[in-house]
Amino acid sequence: MSKPAGIDTDDFLGGEHPAGSELVDGVVNRNDPGFTHQELAGRLLQALAAWTRSEHGQGRAGFGGNWVLTDRNVYKPDVWWAAVAPRGTRHDGPPDLAVEVRSPGTWALDVGPKLRRYEAAGTTELWLVDPPAGVVLVFRRDDDGGFGTALEIGDGELATPLLPGFTLAVASLFDDAG
Repeated sequence: MSKPAGIDTDDFLGGEHPAGSELVDGVVNRNDPGFTHQELAGRLLQALAAWTRSEHGQGRAGFGGNWVLTDRNVYKPDVWWAAVAPRGTRHDGPPDLAVEVRSPGTWALDVGPKLRRYEAAGTTELWLVDPPAGVVLVFRRDDDGGFGTALEIGDGELATPLLPGFTLAVASLFDDAG
């Protein structure tokens, strides 16, 4: 059997790559997010970090990192939350919650192979933030254990059973962004 094209996790983690690079199915992809992207990711990180410090909160929220999902997939979510805080420079396994904000160069990966890998690796919930549409697509585990149909939230509140007491008005997320 032939080896698939591309590189593996060890090659990626041991190599030199531009900041923000991820490994998706053995291919190094570089994300160069714009200002609106970064502003939205920052707003989400602030909201999640504030929740972790609230009376209901727990875990840790952050951005980036090296989340090793398979031997050919190392992701750096725009924002993440984990019930147990990762340590070091690499975490084998997915975050409990991953957030990806739409970028022109990576959206096809976010809604395609990365969504499937997050699901297969056990991510409990995935939020795909779509600034042009002004919505957040929420993927949660259904009764079959996979991501069910995306819940599209525009004018409503972003809330999740994963984070009791966490809410964020989606409209306020996009207010004055970019």
